[in-house]
Amino acid sequence: MPDIKLRNQPFDLAFHPTESVIFSSLLTGEVKSWRYDDEDGSTSTSWSVRPSKRTARAIAPEQDGKHLWVGGKSGTLFQLTTEMGTIVREQEKAHDVPINRVFCVNENLVATGDDDGIIKLWDPRKPDPLREYNQHFDYISDFTYFEDKRQLVATSGDGHLSVIDIRSNKPQPLTVSADQEDELLSIVQVKGGQKVIVGSGLGILSIWNRKSGWGDSVDRIPGHPASIDAIVALTPDIIATGSEDGMIRVLQVLPHKFLGVIASHEEYPIERIKLDHNSKWLGSVSHDECLKLTDVSDLFEESDGEDEDMEKDSDDDDDAEEGKEDKVTTNEGEDEDEDEDGDIEVDSGSDSDSDEEVQVVRDRKKKKGGLGDLGKGGQAQKDEDFFADL
Repeated sequence: MPDIKLRNQPFDLAFHPTESVIFSSLLTGEVKSWRYDDEDGSTSTSWSVRPSKRTARAIAPEQDGKHLWVGGKSGTLFQLTTEMGTIVREQEKAHDVPINRVFCVNENLVATGDDDGIIKLWDPRKPDPLREYNQHFDYISDFTYFEDKRQLVATSGDGHLSVIDIRSNKPQPLTVSADQEDELLSIVQVKGGQKVIVGSGLGILSIWNRKSGWGDSVDRIPGHPASIDAIVALTPDIIATGSEDGMIRVLQVLPHKFLGVIASHEEYPIERIKLDHNSKWLGSVSHDECLKLTDVSDLFEESDGEDEDMEKDSDDDDDAEEGKEDKVTTNEGEDEDEDEDGDIEVDSGSDSDSDEEVQVVRDRKKKKGGLGDLGKGGQAQKDEDFFADL
């Protein structure tokens, strides 16, 4: 599988919504862009800019793909063009503390969450935030959005999940969940948006049913040996998880089934995973200074013959539950010269974040320990052994 080797640690990644382009934000404050081949995943550098000398923690592209939003340790919010990386907006001190997550809700709304749990909503056409929310008291870890109800859902390190009605002018959320007594680190929609899966610090996946409200989860899937820091939906029924142990696992949900490990960053924690616009390449970043692309298209080809049976079983379970970089390499290719590609050469000296920022992230990942037995290489036991506690 193709890897993009970097000289500094990446913190986030994002795919262009319509083109074969991938972006990543780095410890040094750089934002980089690469084009990749749809067939073999080989990459070539597109552009590299450094809007800030402080860590760029989070990036998110707009739905039309024209702009990219960047937030980080400086608390400044940047808007870049996806074509050249040109800075078109710089919102200084958008937050008083580091921005940990950025999410583009729609073409006229951007959400940001910081280390103190503050959430702000921004209209790209206006200089000041539309609203500010303070229902959380620890860092904002992830967002997801439900278009049908105009609801923005946020997860936090304080163990709560909150729901914001973006149509309301009130600076209070629609609801806040009960304390889950664990850090909530990642969230993804499944079953066509009827349910969500939330990853936690203890390695448990919690299932939330929208029809049952947002007060508490309705089911839990144990088994991950470490924190689940990233989740992405591969299909309405299959998810990929990125864990602190460096492994990317694939699971079927409702009915639950562990399908295997598809990629690994060795012992380094997974920061983020994303799926491209063709649902072929899964991108992942970790502390190993590598952006990895994994071909996941074969996963669906093998299961085509079982789709109807799986869908029937899934519907039955639903009813029952509701009743309850500087160098780029391509496979065997040689490293490309960054200077020739026009990338900015970055001096990782005293003006940039170094071990201090990495330690902040690592401190968050010092969990009490995961649940469930382990197989070889830290994999959870498969099938009935893996889900014996359910």
